[in-house]
Amino acid sequence: MNFSTNSSPLMGKDGQQLQSRKIWDRLVKESLQNVSIKVETSTDNESYVVKGRGEFQLAILIEMMRREGFELCVSRPHVIFRVVNGEIHEPVENLLINCAEPYSGVVTEKLLKKKGLLTNMFKKNNGRVRLEFTVPSRALIGYKDEFLTDTRGTGIINSSFTGYEKYRGDFSDRSSGSLVADRYGKAVSYGLASLEARGKLFVRPGDDVYEGMIVGEYSRESDLNVNPCKTKKLTNLRAAGKDDATILSPILPMTLEKAIQFVKDDEMIEVTPKVIRLRKSILSAQKRKSSR
Repeated sequence: MNFSTNSSPLMGKDGQQLQSRKIWDRLVKESLQNVSIKVETSTDNESYVVKGRGEFQLAILIEMMRREGFELCVSRPHVIFRVVNGEIHEPVENLLINCAEPYSGVVTEKLLKKKGLLTNMFKKNNGRVRLEFTVPSRALIGYKDEFLTDTRGTGIINSSFTGYEKYRGDFSDRSSGSLVADRYGKAVSYGLASLEARGKLFVRPGDDVYEGMIVGEYSRESDLNVNPCKTKKLTNLRAAGKDDATILSPILPMTLEKAIQFVKDDEMIEVTPKVIRLRKSILSAQKRKSSR
């Protein structure tokens, strides 16, 4: 994962440790205490590359730094490739799944799309199925929540690293897009209510937003620029009855684990001692459009 300084307009509101040098010193200190973590400078000299044994180990490091008062931005985790005899090799894991038989079809379909290979299948007497796959490690980033949704929370999943194999090809990481705020301000109930039909929201009324911040998950594959700060225009016409109160669906707080599994390659996680936000790597909508 790439660790960099927080460059959002809300920088410095929650944390005290902001400078890149302090982030570097903290990462070096962690690498001296934990032999499974390596820290390197990136090619652009604007961020640091942190290598570990999995996304959850890096999530623990981020959570520790967050509680120590650090503010930083982290990227989507990537697997470490190897070049063997001029060919790209990637890490592969042995995946064991135990689920109810009606859910085995959708589970198999999604894992095959992620370049997984079904190696074994057992049907049990209690109506459940045991599936064995060999799956690229990059396919499992963000898949566990999706698996629990597909199996209605009744599935069991476990994986173990087996080794490196030839690169199996590309596949889409996420089938949905992002709802991206197009201006700085505070989210308003009236503006958020009009966005509920387009996807799942991540922010509540009164939360600070800024241009390039991800405020929700779009139901389509592309991204959509939205205005969560939109207010109801006042007129000199008055109705006899009061306007109906705007009622939004409950919004679960964004956790670090959910954020790591959700973000795409062109998105980042803004981590502060109090709040976890999702944002685009390039905040300006005009610059994002010109860089495509």
